[in-house]
Amino acid sequence: MTNSFKRIAAWMLAFTLAFALSACGSNGPQAAADETNAGLEQGQAQGQEQTDGKTESGQADLKTQYPLTVKDATGHEFTFDKAPEKIVSVSPAETESLFALGLDEQIVGVSDYDDYPEAALSKPKMGGITKPNEESLIAAQADIVFTGISMKADTVEKLRSLGINIFKVEPKTLDDVIANIELYGQITDRQEQAKQVTDRMKADRDRVVEAVKDLKPEEKKKVYVEFSPGYTVGKGEFMDELITISGGVNVASDITGWSKISEENIIQADPDVILYAKELVDFDTKKPLEEIIRGRSGWDKITAIKENRVVGLDDNTLSRPGPRLTEGLLEMAKGIYPDLVK
Repeated sequence: MTNSFKRIAAWMLAFTLAFALSACGSNGPQAAADETNAGLEQGQAQGQEQTDGKTESGQADLKTQYPLTVKDATGHEFTFDKAPEKIVSVSPAETESLFALGLDEQIVGVSDYDDYPEAALSKPKMGGITKPNEESLIAAQADIVFTGISMKADTVEKLRSLGINIFKVEPKTLDDVIANIELYGQITDRQEQAKQVTDRMKADRDRVVEAVKDLKPEEKKKVYVEFSPGYTVGKGEFMDELITISGGVNVASDITGWSKISEENIIQADPDVILYAKELVDFDTKKPLEEIIRGRSGWDKITAIKENRVVGLDDNTLSRPGPRLTEGLLEMAKGIYPDLVK
């Protein structure tokens, strides 16, 4: 495996699409390019929900009724007779989601790249995000293993052939991310906690939408985002959607998915704003990503660089499709329209 391959795998599924695992520095789109669109099928729970009484706040006390049958992004069907008691996550985004539901005691393993929240650091490590350690997964004897966008379908099937009960999600939009968190809440009987998380995420999104709603088409900023040296994102992925929600126009929207850039095409597109992963250091050159961007031949002619609109964003909140994704959305929107998004 090349250094470039390793870095992108790590970044994205943070980015959970690989950069999300901002554990090392790199240049490669592998983890991002691994993903195929599976829709929201994983969120189509076939089990029932019921409302039992009211909480002190007057909110419905949502409880999951078992057995519960649901499907994941691969179309594989799972039936839960009760809430899982032992959970493993080998995806940083899924780990963040599960901790956000208060499942610390149930989580018995995480990937080597899972670094948030702090409690994840002390959990037993299960290896990488694209190919976790099979022996560790088997030894964990988890009721369910959650994985995300960085793991290929064939790896999922191989793990299942070993008797590992692995549940894969593949969010392509912010709504997909929200639906996944709601589904985790249903599976684990933490629906109230899931609602608290997703309500906050929806409020963050609404805040951004409201702030940019009056922008006319000719007022919208052209945006270029670089999440790993030489790589950007086109249409069909959640990071592209975040640019749109923020009121920007992705200059790479003519391509699909995670892709290597053409430096000449970016110069020609002349973005008004350049967004980049601010903590990323290239594995080979040891240069920060901002230095690489500003130092490219001819890029000094780009409006964003001439006007110093090169904005660094937090690697993980930008790229991990989990509960902090709308924090990344807010940061992105502020970077594009600092006068509108406060």
